[in-house]
Amino acid sequence: MATRTANVTARVEPEIKEQAEAVMEKLGIPVSTAINMFYREIILWNGLPFRPSVPMNELKARDEMTKEEFDQRMAVGLAQAKEGMTAPAEKVYERLIGELGDD
Repeated sequence: MATRTANVTARVEPEIKEQAEAVMEKLGIPVSTAINMFYREIILWNGLPFRPSVPMNELKARDEMTKEEFDQRMAVGLAQAKEGMTAPAEKVYERLIGELGDD
């Protein structure tokens, strides 16, 4: 029995489309399959399968930062370490998993 399909039309930025399609090609996933997967996740979660948000701190790679930005971030981290604002990796992992489970 043949599966019936429907068309989806969307406008996306060309660069975003190219980058996403390159990733899907590496994964061996056709675009139509990826869209179908996304729609199924929306149905499964009764909403978007991720939490749309604006990052509180702009994340940058080291080579995107000025020397001053990098030094400032390192100074904050050092001060936190000196103040004992640390936690074992296992505790941080448990907390993150717990937060993810609260959704």
